[in-house]
Amino acid sequence: MSEKKELLTTNRKALTINLDGTHYGTIAEIGAGQEVARIFFQAGGASGSIAKTMSAYDMTFSDAIYGKAPRYVSRERLHTMLDHEYRLLRERLADKRGDRTRFFVFADTVVAKSFKGPNDGHGWMGIRFQHEPLAEPSEIIIHVRMWDRENLLQQQALGIVGVNLIHAAFHYGTDPQQLVTSLVDFVGTDRIEVDMLRVSGPAFGPCDNRLLALRLVQHGLTNAVMFSPAGEVLQPSEVLHHKAVLVERGSFRPVTNVNVDMLSCATAQFRAEPMLQDKELVVLMEITMKNLLAEGDLDAADFLARVDMLGHIGCTTVISNYPEFFRLVSYFRRYTKEMIGVVMGIDTLLEVFNEKYYEKLEGGILESMGRMFKHAVKLYIYPMRPDIFDRHLAHGPAGGAPRPDQAVAADALITARNLSVAPKLRHLYAHLLENQNIDCIVGANPDHLNSFSRDVLPRLKAGDSGWEKLVPAKVAELVKARNLLGYGATTATG
Repeated sequence: MSEKKELLTTNRKALTINLDGTHYGTIAEIGAGQEVARIFFQAGGASGSIAKTMSAYDMTFSDAIYGKAPRYVSRERLHTMLDHEYRLLRERLADKRGDRTRFFVFADTVVAKSFKGPNDGHGWMGIRFQHEPLAEPSEIIIHVRMWDRENLLQQQALGIVGVNLIHAAFHYGTDPQQLVTSLVDFVGTDRIEVDMLRVSGPAFGPCDNRLLALRLVQHGLTNAVMFSPAGEVLQPSEVLHHKAVLVERGSFRPVTNVNVDMLSCATAQFRAEPMLQDKELVVLMEITMKNLLAEGDLDAADFLARVDMLGHIGCTTVISNYPEFFRLVSYFRRYTKEMIGVVMGIDTLLEVFNEKYYEKLEGGILESMGRMFKHAVKLYIYPMRPDIFDRHLAHGPAGGAPRPDQAVAADALITARNLSVAPKLRHLYAHLLENQNIDCIVGANPDHLNSFSRDVLPRLKAGDSGWEKLVPAKVAELVKARNLLGYGATTATG
Protein backbone atom coordinates (compact mmCIF):
# COMPACT_ATOMS: atom_id res chain seq x y z
CA MET A 1 0.00 0.00 0.00
CA SER A 2 1.25 3.51 -0.85
CA GLU A 3 2.55 5.72 1.95
CA LYS A 4 0.83 8.74 0.45
CA LYS A 5 -2.06 8.62 2.95
CA GLU A 6 0.37 8.93 5.86
CA LEU A 7 1.29 12.49 4.82
CA LEU A 8 4.67 12.28 6.51
CA THR A 9 6.07 15.64 7.53
CA THR A 10 9.58 16.58 6.45
CA ASN A 11 11.00 15.90 9.93
CA ARG A 12 9.17 12.57 10.12
CA LYS A 13 10.65 11.51 6.79
CA ALA A 14 14.15 12.35 8.04
CA LEU A 15 13.56 10.61 11.36
CA THR A 16 12.22 7.49 9.63
CA ILE A 17 15.46 7.23 7.64
CA ASN A 18 17.62 7.98 10.70
CA LEU A 19 15.98 5.23 12.74
CA ASP A 20 15.83 2.64 9.98
CA GLY A 21 19.36 1.47 10.72
CA THR A 22 20.20 0.26 7.23
CA HIS A 23 20.67 3.56 5.34
CA TYR A 24 24.06 5.20 5.79
CA GLY A 25 25.76 7.84 3.73
CA THR A 26 27.03 11.31 2.88
CA ILE A 27 25.27 14.62 2.33
CA ALA A 28 27.28 17.13 0.27
CA GLU A 29 25.75 20.54 -0.46
CA ILE A 30 27.12 23.53 -2.34
CA GLY A 31 25.53 26.93 -2.81
CA ALA A 32 22.62 27.45 -0.39
CA GLY A 33 23.62 26.19 3.03
CA GLN A 34 23.47 22.71 4.46
CA GLU A 35 19.72 22.66 4.70
CA VAL A 36 19.19 18.96 3.99
CA ALA A 37 21.78 17.92 6.56
CA ARG A 38 20.28 20.34 9.08
CA ILE A 39 16.87 18.70 8.85
CA PHE A 40 18.34 15.24 9.41
CA PHE A 41 20.26 16.42 12.46
CA GLN A 42 17.30 18.30 13.92
CA ALA A 43 15.02 15.29 13.44
CA GLY A 44 17.19 13.27 15.86
CA GLY A 45 19.06 10.00 15.53
CA ALA A 46 21.19 11.24 12.65
CA SER A 47 24.15 9.13 13.78
CA GLY A 48 22.17 6.17 12.49
CA SER A 49 22.16 7.44 8.89
CA ILE A 50 24.82 10.15 8.37
CA ALA A 51 28.45 9.21 7.87
CA LYS A 52 29.58 12.67 6.72
CA THR A 53 28.23 16.09 5.74
CA MET A 54 30.20 18.75 3.91
CA SER A 55 29.93 21.98 1.95
CA ALA A 56 32.81 23.36 -0.09
CA TYR A 57 31.74 26.95 -0.83
CA ASP A 58 35.14 28.29 -1.80
CA MET A 59 35.95 27.48 -5.43
CA THR A 60 39.55 26.60 -4.63
CA PHE A 61 38.46 24.09 -2.03
CA SER A 62 35.73 22.77 -4.31
CA ASP A 63 38.16 22.32 -7.20
CA ALA A 64 40.65 20.58 -4.91
CA ILE A 65 38.01 18.07 -3.87
CA TYR A 66 36.02 17.54 -7.07
CA GLY A 67 38.27 18.90 -9.81
CA LYS A 68 37.87 22.04 -11.90
CA ALA A 69 34.51 22.69 -13.55
CA PRO A 70 33.44 25.09 -16.32
CA ARG A 71 30.18 25.65 -14.40
CA TYR A 72 29.65 24.98 -10.72
CA VAL A 73 25.86 24.75 -10.92
CA SER A 74 25.51 22.06 -13.57
CA ARG A 75 24.61 18.45 -14.10
CA GLU A 76 28.29 17.68 -14.73
CA ARG A 77 29.28 19.11 -11.35
CA LEU A 78 26.57 17.13 -9.59
CA HIS A 79 27.78 13.88 -11.16
CA THR A 80 31.35 14.69 -10.14
CA MET A 81 30.20 15.17 -6.55
CA LEU A 82 28.23 11.92 -6.54
CA ASP A 83 31.12 9.98 -8.09
CA HIS A 84 33.69 11.30 -5.62
CA GLU A 85 31.62 10.92 -2.46
CA TYR A 86 30.23 7.49 -3.33
CA ARG A 87 33.71 6.18 -4.10
CA LEU A 88 35.00 7.43 -0.75
CA LEU A 89 32.04 5.95 1.08
CA ARG A 90 32.60 2.53 -0.44
CA GLU A 91 36.36 2.63 0.06
CA ARG A 92 36.11 3.49 3.74
CA LEU A 93 33.04 1.56 4.88
CA ALA A 94 32.27 -1.32 2.50
CA ASP A 95 34.44 -3.87 4.32
CA LYS A 96 33.24 -2.77 7.73
CA ARG A 97 29.48 -2.73 7.15
CA GLY A 98 28.75 -3.26 3.43
CA ASP A 99 26.88 -6.54 3.94
CA ARG A 100 24.20 -4.92 6.13
CA THR A 101 24.10 -1.33 4.88
CA ARG A 102 22.39 0.45 2.01
CA PHE A 103 24.92 3.19 1.20
CA PHE A 104 23.81 6.51 -0.25
CA VAL A 105 25.20 9.88 -1.27
CA PHE A 106 22.97 12.91 -1.60
CA ALA A 107 24.45 15.97 -3.33
CA ASP A 108 23.24 19.31 -4.57
CA THR A 109 24.82 22.28 -6.30
CA VAL A 110 22.56 25.32 -6.41
CA VAL A 111 22.48 29.08 -6.76
CA ALA A 112 19.92 30.81 -4.57
CA LYS A 113 18.86 34.45 -4.59
CA SER A 114 21.86 36.58 -3.71
CA PHE A 115 22.41 39.98 -2.16
CA LYS A 116 24.32 41.16 -5.23
CA GLY A 117 21.31 41.47 -7.49
CA PRO A 118 18.43 39.65 -9.18
CA ASN A 119 19.10 36.09 -10.23
CA ASP A 120 17.03 33.01 -10.88
CA GLY A 121 17.40 30.48 -8.11
CA HIS A 122 17.97 27.01 -9.51
CA GLY A 123 20.08 23.96 -8.99
CA TRP A 124 20.80 20.27 -9.45
CA MET A 125 20.05 17.67 -6.80
CA GLY A 126 20.70 13.95 -6.86
CA ILE A 127 21.05 10.78 -4.85
CA ARG A 128 23.07 7.66 -5.60
CA PHE A 129 21.97 4.78 -3.41
CA GLN A 130 21.71 1.04 -2.90
CA HIS A 131 18.16 -0.27 -2.68
CA GLU A 132 19.53 -3.27 -0.76
CA PRO A 133 22.95 -4.15 0.73
CA LEU A 134 25.65 -5.10 -1.81
CA ALA A 135 23.44 -4.03 -4.73
CA GLU A 136 24.69 -1.98 -7.65
CA PRO A 137 23.78 1.70 -7.06
CA SER A 138 20.69 3.40 -8.44
CA GLU A 139 20.31 7.12 -9.02
CA ILE A 140 17.79 9.96 -9.16
CA ILE A 141 18.74 13.32 -10.68
CA ILE A 142 16.47 16.38 -10.67
CA HIS A 143 16.76 20.01 -11.67
CA VAL A 144 14.82 22.53 -9.58
CA ARG A 145 13.90 26.18 -9.87
CA MET A 146 13.06 28.20 -6.76
CA TRP A 147 10.35 30.85 -6.85
CA ASP A 148 10.59 32.30 -3.33
CA ARG A 149 11.73 35.94 -3.32
CA GLU A 150 13.93 35.64 -0.23
CA ASN A 151 17.19 33.73 0.09
CA LEU A 152 16.22 32.18 3.42
CA LEU A 153 12.94 30.86 2.05
CA GLN A 154 14.73 29.37 -0.95
CA GLN A 155 17.15 27.60 1.37
CA GLN A 156 14.31 26.20 3.43
CA ALA A 157 12.50 24.98 0.33
CA LEU A 158 15.64 23.25 -0.92
CA GLY A 159 16.05 21.48 2.40
CA ILE A 160 12.52 20.11 2.20
CA VAL A 161 12.91 18.97 -1.42
CA GLY A 162 16.22 17.28 -0.57
CA VAL A 163 14.63 15.28 2.24
CA ASN A 164 11.70 14.42 -0.03
CA LEU A 165 14.14 13.18 -2.68
CA ILE A 166 16.08 10.97 -0.26
CA HIS A 167 12.87 9.54 1.21
CA ALA A 168 11.42 8.89 -2.26
CA ALA A 169 14.56 7.02 -3.31
CA PHE A 170 14.19 4.60 -0.41
CA HIS A 171 10.42 4.15 -0.55
CA TYR A 172 8.96 4.79 -4.02
CA GLY A 173 11.19 2.93 -6.46
CA THR A 174 8.25 0.75 -7.51
CA ASP A 175 5.72 3.61 -7.45
CA PRO A 176 6.92 6.21 -9.98
CA GLN A 177 3.83 8.40 -9.70
CA GLN A 178 4.20 8.62 -5.93
CA LEU A 179 7.90 9.36 -6.38
CA VAL A 180 7.04 12.36 -8.57
CA THR A 181 4.31 13.87 -6.42
CA SER A 182 6.23 13.38 -3.16
CA LEU A 183 9.06 15.64 -4.33
CA VAL A 184 7.03 18.74 -3.45
CA ASP A 185 5.43 17.46 -0.24
CA PHE A 186 5.09 20.33 2.28
CA VAL A 187 6.67 22.86 -0.09
CA GLY A 188 4.30 23.05 -3.08
CA THR A 189 4.64 23.94 -6.74
CA ASP A 190 4.26 27.66 -6.06
CA ARG A 191 7.69 27.60 -4.39
CA ILE A 192 9.55 24.86 -6.28
CA GLU A 193 9.50 23.74 -9.89
CA VAL A 194 11.02 20.40 -10.89
CA ASP A 195 11.63 20.66 -14.64
CA MET A 196 13.81 17.59 -15.12
CA LEU A 197 13.84 14.13 -13.53
CA ARG A 198 15.85 11.06 -14.45
CA VAL A 199 16.15 7.74 -12.66
CA SER A 200 18.42 4.78 -13.34
CA GLY A 201 19.54 1.55 -11.75
CA PRO A 202 18.10 -1.69 -10.37
CA ALA A 203 15.85 0.01 -7.81
CA PHE A 204 13.54 1.17 -10.59
CA GLY A 205 13.31 -1.83 -12.89
CA PRO A 206 11.94 -1.08 -16.38
CA CYS A 207 10.91 2.50 -15.54
CA ASP A 208 10.64 4.84 -18.56
CA ASN A 209 12.04 8.29 -17.78
CA ARG A 210 9.81 9.89 -20.41
CA LEU A 211 6.72 8.79 -18.49
CA LEU A 212 8.20 10.17 -15.27
CA ALA A 213 8.86 13.49 -17.03
CA LEU A 214 5.28 13.52 -18.33
CA ARG A 215 4.02 13.05 -14.76
CA LEU A 216 5.92 16.21 -13.78
CA VAL A 217 3.71 18.17 -16.18
CA GLN A 218 0.54 16.24 -15.38
CA HIS A 219 0.88 16.91 -11.64
CA GLY A 220 1.95 20.54 -12.02
CA LEU A 221 5.59 20.25 -10.90
CA THR A 222 6.55 21.97 -14.16
CA ASN A 223 4.78 23.22 -17.25
CA ALA A 224 7.01 21.68 -19.91
CA VAL A 225 9.44 18.81 -20.41
CA MET A 226 11.69 17.98 -23.32
CA PHE A 227 13.01 14.82 -25.02
CA SER A 228 15.88 14.28 -27.44
CA PRO A 229 15.39 12.27 -30.65
CA ALA A 230 16.93 9.32 -28.79
CA GLY A 231 14.30 9.63 -26.04
CA GLU A 232 16.60 11.13 -23.42
CA VAL A 233 14.98 13.53 -20.95
CA LEU A 234 16.55 16.96 -21.46
CA GLN A 235 16.86 19.95 -19.15
CA PRO A 236 15.26 22.90 -21.00
CA SER A 237 17.81 25.59 -20.08
CA GLU A 238 20.66 23.41 -21.37
CA VAL A 239 18.91 23.12 -24.76
CA LEU A 240 17.42 26.60 -25.15
CA HIS A 241 19.98 28.91 -23.52
CA HIS A 242 20.67 31.88 -25.83
CA LYS A 243 19.34 30.03 -28.92
CA ALA A 244 16.71 30.97 -31.47
CA VAL A 245 13.67 28.69 -31.23
CA LEU A 246 11.34 27.37 -33.93
CA VAL A 247 8.41 25.28 -32.74
CA GLU A 248 5.53 23.45 -34.41
CA ARG A 249 2.52 22.37 -32.37
CA GLY A 250 0.50 19.32 -33.33
CA SER A 251 -1.10 16.09 -32.19
CA PHE A 252 1.36 14.02 -34.31
CA ARG A 253 -0.97 11.05 -34.12
CA PRO A 254 0.73 10.04 -36.33
CA VAL A 255 3.37 12.43 -37.70
CA THR A 256 2.32 13.23 -41.28
CA ASN A 257 3.99 14.48 -44.43
CA VAL A 258 2.13 17.75 -43.86
CA ASN A 259 3.73 18.13 -40.41
CA VAL A 260 7.19 17.53 -41.82
CA ASP A 261 6.73 19.78 -44.84
CA MET A 262 5.45 22.61 -42.62
CA LEU A 263 8.53 22.42 -40.42
CA SER A 264 10.97 22.00 -43.29
CA CYS A 265 9.69 25.04 -45.19
CA ALA A 266 9.43 27.18 -42.07
CA THR A 267 12.95 26.22 -40.97
CA ALA A 268 14.39 27.40 -44.28
CA GLN A 269 12.61 30.76 -43.93
CA PHE A 270 13.52 31.09 -40.26
CA ARG A 271 17.22 30.52 -40.94
CA ALA A 272 17.10 33.29 -43.56
CA GLU A 273 15.82 35.89 -41.08
CA PRO A 274 18.31 38.77 -40.71
CA MET A 275 18.22 38.46 -36.91
CA LEU A 276 19.37 34.83 -37.10
CA GLN A 277 22.63 35.28 -38.93
CA ASP A 278 25.32 33.28 -37.06
CA LYS A 279 22.81 32.30 -34.35
CA GLU A 280 22.27 28.80 -33.03
CA LEU A 281 18.82 27.39 -33.75
CA VAL A 282 16.69 24.83 -31.90
CA VAL A 283 13.81 23.20 -33.79
CA LEU A 284 11.05 21.62 -31.70
CA MET A 285 7.84 19.65 -32.09
CA GLU A 286 5.38 20.39 -29.28
CA ILE A 287 2.33 18.53 -27.94
CA THR A 288 0.08 20.01 -25.26
CA MET A 289 -1.15 18.06 -22.26
CA LYS A 290 -4.66 19.10 -23.36
CA ASN A 291 -4.11 17.14 -26.55
CA LEU A 292 -2.72 14.11 -24.71
CA LEU A 293 -5.79 14.15 -22.42
CA ALA A 294 -8.29 14.79 -25.24
CA GLU A 295 -9.82 11.32 -24.90
CA GLY A 296 -9.94 11.30 -21.09
CA ASP A 297 -7.28 9.58 -19.03
CA LEU A 298 -3.65 9.73 -20.06
CA ASP A 299 -2.73 6.83 -22.35
CA ALA A 300 0.93 6.05 -21.70
CA ALA A 301 1.30 3.86 -24.80
CA ASP A 302 -0.20 6.56 -27.01
CA PHE A 303 2.12 9.20 -25.54
CA LEU A 304 5.23 7.05 -25.99
CA ALA A 305 4.19 6.21 -29.55
CA ARG A 306 4.06 9.89 -30.47
CA VAL A 307 7.42 10.67 -28.89
CA ASP A 308 8.96 7.60 -30.55
CA MET A 309 7.66 8.61 -33.98
CA LEU A 310 8.97 12.15 -33.65
CA GLY A 311 12.31 10.92 -32.39
CA HIS A 312 12.52 8.39 -35.22
CA ILE A 313 12.61 11.24 -37.74
CA GLY A 314 15.13 13.21 -35.69
CA CYS A 315 12.85 15.64 -33.84
CA THR A 316 13.29 17.07 -30.34
CA THR A 317 9.91 16.96 -28.60
CA VAL A 318 8.32 19.24 -26.00
CA ILE A 319 5.29 18.34 -23.90
CA SER A 320 3.75 21.47 -22.41
CA ASN A 321 0.85 22.62 -20.29
CA TYR A 322 0.47 25.85 -22.30
CA PRO A 323 -2.71 25.70 -24.39
CA GLU A 324 -2.32 29.37 -25.42
CA PHE A 325 0.58 30.23 -27.69
CA PHE A 326 1.46 33.44 -25.83
CA ARG A 327 2.16 31.37 -22.71
CA LEU A 328 4.36 28.98 -24.71
CA VAL A 329 6.33 31.93 -26.09
CA SER A 330 6.72 33.34 -22.56
CA TYR A 331 8.11 29.99 -21.45
CA PHE A 332 10.82 30.10 -24.13
CA ARG A 333 11.61 33.67 -23.11
CA ARG A 334 12.84 32.35 -19.76
CA TYR A 335 15.85 30.93 -21.54
CA THR A 336 16.51 33.06 -24.60
CA LYS A 337 16.24 36.59 -25.96
CA GLU A 338 16.73 35.41 -29.53
CA MET A 339 14.01 35.21 -32.17
CA ILE A 340 11.13 32.75 -31.71
CA GLY A 341 9.19 31.27 -34.61
CA VAL A 342 5.90 29.38 -34.32
CA VAL A 343 4.78 27.14 -37.18
CA MET A 344 1.08 26.49 -37.73
CA GLY A 345 -1.62 25.82 -40.31
CA ILE A 346 -4.54 28.01 -41.32
CA ASP A 347 -6.87 26.12 -38.99
CA THR A 348 -4.63 26.77 -35.97
CA LEU A 349 -4.25 30.44 -36.92
CA LEU A 350 -8.04 30.74 -36.74
CA GLU A 351 -7.88 29.34 -33.21
CA VAL A 352 -5.27 31.94 -32.24
CA PHE A 353 -7.75 34.67 -33.26
CA ASN A 354 -10.66 33.17 -31.34
CA GLU A 355 -11.47 35.56 -28.50
CA LYS A 356 -13.02 32.90 -26.27
CA TYR A 357 -9.55 31.65 -25.30
CA TYR A 358 -8.66 35.00 -23.75
CA GLU A 359 -11.78 35.75 -21.71
CA LYS A 360 -9.84 35.36 -18.44
CA LEU A 361 -7.28 37.98 -19.46
CA GLU A 362 -8.10 41.49 -18.33
CA GLY A 363 -7.02 42.83 -21.71
CA GLY A 364 -8.55 40.00 -23.71
CA ILE A 365 -7.10 39.16 -27.11
CA LEU A 366 -5.18 42.46 -27.25
CA GLU A 367 -3.28 41.51 -24.10
CA SER A 368 -2.51 38.04 -25.46
CA MET A 369 -1.17 39.46 -28.73
CA GLY A 370 0.88 42.06 -26.89
CA ARG A 371 2.46 39.40 -24.73
CA MET A 372 3.09 37.01 -27.61
CA PHE A 373 4.66 39.51 -30.01
CA LYS A 374 6.51 41.55 -27.40
CA HIS A 375 9.93 40.84 -28.86
CA ALA A 376 11.06 39.13 -32.07
CA VAL A 377 8.27 36.57 -32.49
CA LYS A 378 6.86 35.48 -35.85
CA LEU A 379 4.11 33.05 -36.86
CA TYR A 380 4.81 31.03 -40.02
CA ILE A 381 1.54 29.97 -41.63
CA TYR A 382 1.25 26.91 -43.89
CA PRO A 383 -1.25 27.30 -46.76
CA MET A 384 -4.36 25.18 -47.28
CA ARG A 385 -6.34 24.12 -50.33
CA PRO A 386 -9.88 25.56 -50.49
CA ASP A 387 -11.55 22.13 -50.55
CA ILE A 388 -9.58 21.01 -47.48
CA PHE A 389 -10.44 24.33 -45.83
CA ASP A 390 -14.15 23.78 -46.49
CA ARG A 391 -13.93 20.27 -45.07
CA HIS A 392 -12.33 21.74 -41.95
CA LEU A 393 -15.16 24.28 -41.63
CA ALA A 394 -17.66 21.45 -41.77
CA HIS A 395 -16.24 20.24 -38.45
CA GLY A 396 -17.11 23.59 -36.83
CA PRO A 397 -13.86 25.54 -36.37
CA ALA A 398 -13.57 27.87 -33.44
CA GLY A 399 -13.09 30.91 -35.64
CA GLY A 400 -16.75 31.20 -36.56
CA ALA A 401 -16.37 29.89 -40.13
CA PRO A 402 -14.45 32.85 -41.61
CA ARG A 403 -13.81 32.82 -45.35
CA PRO A 404 -11.00 34.29 -47.45
CA ASP A 405 -11.18 38.03 -48.03
CA GLN A 406 -11.79 37.36 -51.68
CA ALA A 407 -12.84 34.45 -53.85
CA VAL A 408 -10.13 31.84 -54.17
CA ALA A 409 -9.88 29.78 -57.32
CA ALA A 410 -10.14 26.02 -56.93
CA ASP A 411 -6.50 25.61 -57.92
CA ALA A 412 -5.29 28.45 -55.65
CA LEU A 413 -4.42 28.32 -51.96
CA ILE A 414 -5.74 29.95 -48.83
CA THR A 415 -2.86 31.72 -47.10
CA ALA A 416 -2.29 34.09 -44.22
CA ARG A 417 -2.57 36.93 -46.74
CA ASN A 418 -6.08 36.20 -48.04
CA LEU A 419 -7.61 34.69 -44.89
CA SER A 420 -10.43 36.58 -43.21
CA VAL A 421 -10.85 36.90 -39.44
CA ALA A 422 -13.76 38.31 -37.44
CA PRO A 423 -14.56 41.87 -38.67
CA LYS A 424 -13.64 43.57 -35.39
CA LEU A 425 -10.21 41.87 -35.44
CA ARG A 426 -9.28 42.69 -39.04
CA HIS A 427 -7.32 45.83 -38.20
CA LEU A 428 -5.33 43.93 -35.56
CA TYR A 429 -4.69 41.11 -38.02
CA ALA A 430 -3.64 43.57 -40.74
CA HIS A 431 -1.27 45.27 -38.29
CA LEU A 432 0.45 41.96 -37.51
CA LEU A 433 0.74 41.11 -41.20
CA GLU A 434 2.12 44.55 -42.05
CA ASN A 435 4.75 44.28 -39.30
CA GLN A 436 5.68 40.76 -40.41
CA ASN A 437 4.66 39.16 -37.14
CA ILE A 438 2.64 36.79 -39.32
CA ASP A 439 4.19 35.43 -42.51
CA CYS A 440 3.19 32.97 -45.22
CA ILE A 441 5.16 29.76 -45.57
CA VAL A 442 6.39 29.44 -49.17
CA GLY A 443 7.53 26.41 -51.10
CA ALA A 444 4.94 24.00 -49.71
CA ASN A 445 4.96 20.63 -51.44
CA PRO A 446 1.73 20.46 -53.49
CA ASP A 447 1.61 16.68 -53.03
CA HIS A 448 1.04 17.18 -49.30
CA LEU A 449 -1.71 19.79 -49.59
CA ASN A 450 -4.48 17.33 -50.44
CA SER A 451 -4.74 15.82 -46.96
CA PHE A 452 -5.57 16.85 -43.45
CA SER A 453 -3.75 15.33 -40.49
CA ARG A 454 -6.90 14.21 -38.71
CA ASP A 455 -7.80 12.00 -41.71
CA VAL A 456 -4.77 9.75 -41.31
CA LEU A 457 -5.47 8.02 -37.98
CA PRO A 458 -8.93 6.62 -38.90
CA ARG A 459 -7.49 5.15 -42.08
CA LEU A 460 -4.57 3.66 -40.13
CA LYS A 461 -6.89 2.03 -37.61
CA ALA A 462 -9.25 0.78 -40.32
CA GLY A 463 -6.44 -1.04 -42.12
CA ASP A 464 -6.63 1.24 -45.19
CA SER A 465 -3.11 1.02 -46.60
CA GLY A 466 -3.48 4.46 -48.16
CA TRP A 467 -2.42 6.03 -44.87
CA GLU A 468 1.18 4.99 -45.51
CA LYS A 469 1.49 7.51 -48.34
CA LEU A 470 0.49 10.32 -45.99
CA VAL A 471 3.30 9.86 -43.47
CA PRO A 472 7.11 9.75 -43.74
CA ALA A 473 8.41 6.31 -44.74
CA LYS A 474 10.31 5.95 -41.45
CA VAL A 475 7.13 6.62 -39.49
CA ALA A 476 5.14 4.06 -41.49
CA GLU A 477 7.84 1.45 -40.87
CA LEU A 478 7.86 2.16 -37.12
CA VAL A 479 4.06 2.08 -36.83
CA LYS A 480 3.87 -1.28 -38.58
CA ALA A 481 6.85 -2.79 -36.77
CA ARG A 482 5.48 -1.91 -33.32
CA ASN A 483 1.73 -1.86 -34.03
CA LEU A 484 1.50 1.73 -32.81
CA LEU A 485 -1.69 3.79 -32.53
CA GLY A 486 -3.99 0.79 -33.03
CA TYR A 487 -2.36 -0.44 -36.24
CA GLY A 488 -3.08 -4.13 -36.76
CA ALA A 489 -6.05 -4.19 -34.39
CA THR A 490 -8.55 -4.51 -37.25
CA THR A 491 -6.69 -7.45 -38.76
CA ALA A 492 -6.24 -9.13 -35.39
CA THR A 493 -9.96 -8.94 -34.53
CA GLY A 494 -11.41 -9.23 -38.00
